[in-house]
Amino acid sequence: MAGRFEEVKGRLKVALGSLTGNKEMESEGKLDRRAGRAKEKISRVKSKIDATTDTAERKAVQATDSARDAARRKRL
Repeated sequence: MAGRFEEVKGRLKVALGSLTGNKEMESEGKLDRRAGRAKEKISRVKSKIDATTDTAERKAVQATDSARDAARRKRL
């Protein structure tokens, strides 16, 4: 969400800088846009890592439970 805000803020700065002829503001806006995009990409990668970690954890628990069940059946 923060990345999206920075990207929009950057777009506004680019537009204002362009309208007023303020090259510094325009450049700052371009940097803000890039920073916003980077934050969004990082956020997506973090979400994918979290999902992968959750899946791996769930599979590990299932494998452990299956092994425990098999060991119990063997003892009986």
